[in-house]
Amino acid sequence: MGSNASFTSLLDAEQQTRLAKVLRDGNYRLVDVPYTTVAADGEACRIALYNSGKCCIQGKGARTFVEFVLEPEILRTARLGYEELLDPARFEPHLGVDESGKGDFFGPLVIAAAYVDRELIPVFDDLGVRDSKKIASDRRLLETAAALRQRLGVRYAVVAISPRRYNELYAKMRSVNTILAWGHARALENALEKLPGCKRAISDQFGSASLVTRALLQRGRQIEFVQYHKAESDPAVAAASILAREGFLLALRRIGETYKTILPKGASGMTRSAAVELVKQHGPQVLLETVKCHFKTTDEVLAAAGHTRADLGAVGTARSRSYLPPAATDGGNS
Repeated sequence: MGSNASFTSLLDAEQQTRLAKVLRDGNYRLVDVPYTTVAADGEACRIALYNSGKCCIQGKGARTFVEFVLEPEILRTARLGYEELLDPARFEPHLGVDESGKGDFFGPLVIAAAYVDRELIPVFDDLGVRDSKKIASDRRLLETAAALRQRLGVRYAVVAISPRRYNELYAKMRSVNTILAWGHARALENALEKLPGCKRAISDQFGSASLVTRALLQRGRQIEFVQYHKAESDPAVAAASILAREGFLLALRRIGETYKTILPKGASGMTRSAAVELVKQHGPQVLLETVKCHFKTTDEVLAAAGHTRADLGAVGTARSRSYLPPAATDGGNS
């Protein structure tokens, strides 16, 4: 097991009461641990009961405590919490990367990288860190993101690609996946500036991993970069998804305030109607500042407002201007 054995178990209310009594009345030294009901040092291990009900036992004496105290006295059944044994990579220090806004017509594309290690995992659990798409309300997500940033300190990075910049990149790269890879690489590089010892990063599968590794700079090329489907089950990727969604929601709100309107999320009929009104009030080039223009919705909006894609004009700098290509033809919006 080594010196860093770790066991976790979710306790019901009765079990939590029993554990708290054992730790307070037994031969243990109580310690202060954030987000815990009670925590104590035992024989070569630390026992922490978090507010969420999750009990985490760490240290070379963890197995002994589980076998001779937790199971017989608290759980009253033999069922070890072998999370670290079953998935040791989950507990190793690593970065997770995820994005938000890719499927939203209005607003930026935001990519975040977040760090996790063995000590942060129970903290994440207590905060309710999970895939941002599973958090029911924007208010709850923003609250979770704020608490998460406080706990992470400097151990995260967020890259926000504004609609204007996104449209410039798309006119140049002609590929959403290439933009995603560029953004993932920038977020990783920024995080690694603060975490030079981190050796591994994980993201959801959105294209060939080589797209990201080619976009990484010298620092990023020293790490192992892994992609797999449903990577949001990893705590670092889940944390990154929350921070990315926070960045998207706040930026969308700011853009709406600039144009004195509320911009809807997604790519629905309501989104189309809001964009038509924007074009009628501010002209077709407002789309370059507010939406991802390669969406097919752009052509529908322009037609409804009496314009064509040519009316968008060129994007880019004065020295390097290019024109947006026609809408994507892959059957979707993007």
